[in-house]
Amino acid sequence: MGVELELLGREKAAILLVALGPEKAAEIFKYLKEDEIELLTLEISNLSTILPETKEAVIEEFYNICIAQEFITEGGIGYAKSILEKALGESKAFEIIGSLTAQLQVRPFDFIRNTDGRQIINFIQGEHNQTIALILSYLEPEKAGEILSSLSMEKQADITKRIAIMDSTSPDIIKEIEIILEKKISALTTEKIANVGGIDSVVEILNTVNRTTEKNIMETLEEDDTELSDQIRKKMFVFEDILSLDNRAVQTIFRQDIDNKELAIALKGSSTDVQELIFGNLSKRLGSMIREDMEFMGPVRKTDVEEAQQKIVSIIRRLQETGEIIVSRGGGDELIV
Repeated sequence: MGVELELLGREKAAILLVALGPEKAAEIFKYLKEDEIELLTLEISNLSTILPETKEAVIEEFYNICIAQEFITEGGIGYAKSILEKALGESKAFEIIGSLTAQLQVRPFDFIRNTDGRQIINFIQGEHNQTIALILSYLEPEKAGEILSSLSMEKQADITKRIAIMDSTSPDIIKEIEIILEKKISALTTEKIANVGGIDSVVEILNTVNRTTEKNIMETLEEDDTELSDQIRKKMFVFEDILSLDNRAVQTIFRQDIDNKELAIALKGSSTDVQELIFGNLSKRLGSMIREDMEFMGPVRKTDVEEAQQKIVSIIRRLQETGEIIVSRGGGDELIV
């Protein structure tokens, strides 16, 4: 890596952009400011012949920066050093870390920069006001403001004052608070991972797949575990389940903005019972129009039928969520989603 270490940062950036090619360089320019683009464009125009070893060294350094930053995001600088040593050996890792010292320096509490503000509030609301003030002072202003607004009025004023008069804090204290906060986040993440899955999760997934996949999964489940398949079916709603709705619910559904052609396609692939129920709750004029569309459209693809039915099911689920309709399930259960 001796070659590119003699270059300035903007020279390395120019060489990298040339090496990546015009299309990728143009994509990168989208994320830069105008003055940065001008500077790099000028630098590129001033480049003479680029030796293959120079280009290779610059690309290698850029790659190492990306890898190191990814490791830092996952577990901090110490973690990055450890991984690089295992992957490249102690000597090579020391060389990379040494050359990337500037890039590897991150602000305290950088690991929560992508964490939802509401989650951060849960992590820190029980902490001393001075600790909260320290954490907020290192966050982006918008996120810090969101968190501050969610705290009690008494805390808001005191924490704001503490941030205002904050001077310098020992790196050891900052590191100690970082470790505690990371442990809290880790514990919460573990808890969330342990709670994912279950029947509700299966239902959400199956409600998004096509009917063929859904049918295959449910038939297989029914053979392997009848009780489980029954539990899943009780929580699912498919197009044919319109038969379980009363007339008022069906009328509510078809008062929504449903395209006549979509409805015709959906009914084209449905059972006679479903067709009779829906036509019985449409106006005579609309019913006649839909029947004509079904008659003259000819054969339709199965995938088109499934897509049209899925759109109507989506409307039904939305009406369930708002409580405008109630779906009665087998066994006397009622779902108001």
